[in-house]
Amino acid sequence: MAVRQPTGWTSRSLWRTRARERVYRPVCCILGVLPVELESPLPASLPAGSRVALYCSGTASEDGRAVAGLRLLVDGRSHRPSAVAAPRPDTPCRRSGFWGVVPVMAGSAGTEVPLAAEVSLAGGGRRTVELGRIPVTAPAGQTGRDPAPATGGRAPLIAICMGTFNPPPGLLERQLESIRRQSDEDWTCVISDDHSDEAQFEVLREAVAGDPRFTISRSPVRIGFYRNFERALGLIPREAALVALCDEDDIWHPDKLATLRDSLEDAALVYSDQRLVDSDGAVLRDTMWSGRANNFGNLASMLVANTVTGAASLLRREVAEHSLPFPDSPGIEFHDHWIGLVALASGDIRYVERPLYDYVQHRGAVLGKVARAGRGGPHRLGRAARGHWRAAYFLGYVPGAVRARTLLLRFGEQMPAGKRRALRRYLAAEHSLIGLVWMLARPLRALWGHTETLGTEWELARGILWKRAALAVSHLPWPGRLAPDTRFPNPPHFEQRRMQRWRSRV
Repeated sequence: MAVRQPTGWTSRSLWRTRARERVYRPVCCILGVLPVELESPLPASLPAGSRVALYCSGTASEDGRAVAGLRLLVDGRSHRPSAVAAPRPDTPCRRSGFWGVVPVMAGSAGTEVPLAAEVSLAGGGRRTVELGRIPVTAPAGQTGRDPAPATGGRAPLIAICMGTFNPPPGLLERQLESIRRQSDEDWTCVISDDHSDEAQFEVLREAVAGDPRFTISRSPVRIGFYRNFERALGLIPREAALVALCDEDDIWHPDKLATLRDSLEDAALVYSDQRLVDSDGAVLRDTMWSGRANNFGNLASMLVANTVTGAASLLRREVAEHSLPFPDSPGIEFHDHWIGLVALASGDIRYVERPLYDYVQHRGAVLGKVARAGRGGPHRLGRAARGHWRAAYFLGYVPGAVRARTLLLRFGEQMPAGKRRALRRYLAAEHSLIGLVWMLARPLRALWGHTETLGTEWELARGILWKRAALAVSHLPWPGRLAPDTRFPNPPHFEQRRMQRWRSRV
């Protein structure tokens, strides 16, 4: 698996984009050049043979006017974007925005995947503008398609994949000791360190020194927790048939691995309940599923709202292989959400209805910050409400579309018809009235006890309605202060308010 840089969905990169707008596009207009610019980041590379959906967004205009049409070309194949000539009050051409999710199929190592825009001009004719190229590399690491070798009658080896970044020494030592105390001893642990500070990396090395069951690999650059777990999966030794994900600061119960192994049976993945504790070990909640239903069988619900916690999971090696490379999508990305979707798309998921580890909640964790956030205020008409609806589209609905298209690319007809239909209905919600009605009706399942998404579909539907309204009124002569703005949100932040309220009860 190739190690890639962060996807670039940060405030700093967005500010750089805004700065270029003040120089690049006016110069293009003066020189008579067709200004087409891709604002979304491209992957630094893709492994050979991989299939992934890619979100592309940018601006295109002709002499300060909106273009007549635009198609995205991936390796010469044409794809229709989700929006063209979208309102962009920040550019000389006020209807220059475009975006869409396109399929990318990497060829052999050493080649490139070209990305271009085919623009239809207002005066007739077409012009093709190259937007970038994605290098294709050979998959790195030990993960491959070869089956795990025979173990001579022993239980299949479990590869524990731990991601670390500046791990707190006390919590790290407690977690490592809980791994060493496992009653199931057929395991090895690979640690992918996300370029921790030198002093804290040395603490990590000393904590596992002399124990050959632990292997450490340090990333040469900081890549973030999402990519760090992707990197960890690329370090799985060839002899491992099962994979367990592991955080740096939790506490495993002694029978965690043994119970998950016995419960996996013929499923692709099994996960357990967890007990929520603070950093001192005080119990905050005896179960994860208080006030929200668990779900491990409905693919549409899992696409909307994840229920599979990575540190609670044991999965087959094949699931890890099918999950690579992780897709790039806007906003905050979670490795366990993607892996859970891959497991359910490729097979079945099982659940152990009792806690097998203590899930530490602290202020430094991503979900810890969300859990302690204030409750969302009421919806109000105005700029703040419009901003939330815009974020619900770009940071709520679009990431789901990227994941859904990637699953269809990788599994296609191998998935049962019902699962394929669920993914296609989600994708249809953006452009089909029937699909939108399906999205709006899903929260009504709560009347029958299906509360796993907590009605998040309504927020995604509001985002879709915002997108439709913004495109519909783009031709109207709105005053500047009322003109819709379809720029990517800055900062890139979106809160699922019902999920936020559920977590705030911890």
